[in-house]
This record gives sequence, structure tokens and C-alpha cells, in this order.
Amino acid sequence: MSSPTIRIGAIDILRALTMLLMIFVNDLWSLKGIPDWLEHVPADADGMGLADTVFPGFLFIVGMSVPFAIRNRHQKGDSNWLVSWHILKRSFALLVMGVFLVNGEYINSAATGLPVLWWNVLSCTGFILLWNNYPKSLPRTVVIILQSLAAAVLLYLAIIFRGGEGSSLSRFSTWWWGILGLIGWAYGVCALLFTWSNGKITWLAVGWLASLALCSANHLQWLPQSGFFRQVISPVGEGSMTAFTIGGALAAEFFWKESNKPGFKFSKLVLIFGIAAILLAGAGFLSRPEWGISKMRATPSWVLICSAIMLVSFLFIYWLVDIQQKSNWFSLIKPAGTETLLCYLVPYYAYALVQLNHLWLPDSLLTGGIGLLKSLAFSLLVIIIAGLLSKKWIRLKL
Repeated sequence: MSSPTIRIGAIDILRALTMLLMIFVNDLWSLKGIPDWLEHVPADADGMGLADTVFPGFLFIVGMSVPFAIRNRHQKGDSNWLVSWHILKRSFALLVMGVFLVNGEYINSAATGLPVLWWNVLSCTGFILLWNNYPKSLPRTVVIILQSLAAAVLLYLAIIFRGGEGSSLSRFSTWWWGILGLIGWAYGVCALLFTWSNGKITWLAVGWLASLALCSANHLQWLPQSGFFRQVISPVGEGSMTAFTIGGALAAEFFWKESNKPGFKFSKLVLIFGIAAILLAGAGFLSRPEWGISKMRATPSWVLICSAIMLVSFLFIYWLVDIQQKSNWFSLIKPAGTETLLCYLVPYYAYALVQLNHLWLPDSLLTGGIGLLKSLAFSLLVIIIAGLLSKKWIRLKL
């Protein structure tokens, strides 16, 4: 008899809340007259808004999920090699998605012969058909046909793509890796480290410190600005992205080991994580004069402060969900914690539906507090739709 799947409710809920915020801040572009602190701070500024905390928060939760996902695979009998193969496939899928969506940001619609909205819809449809977890009742031949069709569509898009302007048109390429691609790189490094270190706290701490040191060295301009080494460290944000994922894995593994000790007390976890959060935030603010706080520049100060925020957030959600048993408070957004990737893709269809059909809301619904309520309602609607789709047809198996 196989062991039961290990899940921590707080991690799923924290992932759902972060996904809700991600959809919300990604929709702020449609509004006007909203507070500046909700949006991204410019790259040359010292500070951060709410939007600047969402992506690092998501990376941290990706890292927190790693120990439990890998432990569950080991319980099913998977070797480290099989686990590593799964990690590489998952990372590759995220890289592919990230690159396709990024190319959409740089598309020259006239030269490509395809509007950006249709590019996004076709790309997302390809992702879903290729990586959907089809029901076992569906004939294998049908699954192969759908996946082949998806691969053909993506290949066709890559061939016809033209980006840039004027005489400097470019073909399909990695302009940058995109949000999903950055998650793929950071997840891959973190998950492989956890797998081959057997989740040892010491090695995770070394990985986190190495990531932070790399990030700091980059901002001190101690590293080559071009060449092979730069190409290697760039996909992980010169250490900043892996600092979040490995930091999350380190926190989750420490939590798991402590919570399984006889006589575990939540107060001890509050003390340890609280001290860690104070030290991280303190280091972030003390180093602020050197680098500033900036998401766009991925400064060490930003990494440290956001990591502190996530530690405190996890403590609070764990207390609320796993100790006080209030998970039902979050029932509406639970699909965002389990069908996260689908929640990320659904807005591309929503924006295409609205804009291609010239469906526009009046300014009164896009301004100030009313506009913010609109974006919140949109975010909740996306999650509800993703939840319904996952029950009937679509469950992405990444």
C-alpha cells in the first residue's frame, strides 16, 4: 500500500493568494487613476510597489512546494534519476511557454501576418493540447493526434514569426525567457539541488547563500558583462531567481523537519521564522544604500526583503489554515493553488475575446476604486473559470 500524498494546506492557499494577486496586478494596465504603490516601480527608482512583490512571492512558493513534490515521488518509488527526468521535462515545458509568450511581446504583426492577440491564443492553445492530462477513457490515438496538432501549430508559429521594426526584423528567438521561463530555470535548479542533496538543510543553505552571493557580486560589477558565464547566470536572474526558490525550499524543509519532531510547538516555528524574517529584512534595508530596492534590477535588497515577507506570510497562513482550520475561507480561490498554470493562461483568452470583439467598459468602471474592484472581479472570474475547466476537460500535468 502506497503512502499518502504529503500536502501542506498553507502552501496551496499561499500559492492561490499569490496567483490571485498576479492576475490582479497584471490587469492594472487596463485601469487609470489608481495608487502608484500598487504598480511596478520604475527600474531607476529605489523602492517597490505591490506588483514588485508578487513574482518573487510566487518563486518562493515554487521552492516551498519542491520538498513535498519530490518526497511524494520518492514515496511512489521513483529514483533520483526518474525524479530528475521529470524536473527537466517540467522545466523545458515552462521554458517553451515562456519563450513563445515573450515573442508575442515583440511581434511585428504585419510582417508575421498574425495579430499579437491571435499569437497568444494559438500559443496557449498549443500549450494546453500538448501538456494536458487527458482522461484515461480517451483513446490513445486521439491524444497523439491532439498533441501532434499542438506541436505543429507551435512549430508553424515559430517559423512565421517576425519581430522588431523596419529593416531590423528578427526571427523567433529568446528575447528574454519570460515569466514562465524564469520560473522554469529557477525551479529546475532548485529541484535538482534538492533531489541530489537528498534535501539536506546544509546543502540548501549553501545553494541559497551562493545565489545571494552571485546576485551581490553581479551588482558590485565583479562579474563579466558578456560571454559564456553571463549567458549561464542570466536565466536565473544572476542568482536572484534561485535565491527565492532555494530559499523557499530551505524554509519548507526546515519546517517539515521541525513539525515532525515529537512535541512540536508552533510557537517555536514563529520564533525561528520570525527571527529569520527580521534578519532578512534588516539586511535588506541595511544594504539599500548600496543597491537600492528594485525588482527591475533584481537587487539583493529586494531579494532579502521579499523573502522576509514570504516567511511571515507563510507563518500567518499556516496558523490560519492548518492550525485554525479555516481553509474553507479560501474555497473560492482554491483552483488557483492547484490549477495555477491554467489560471495564468486564461487571461490571454479573456483579453483576446474582449479586444477582438471591441468590447470596452466605460471609463467610470476603469478608474480609481471602481476600476480596482473590476480587476479584482476579473481575477476571481479567471480562477473560477480555470476551476470549472479543470473539472471537465483541462488539467495541465506540469
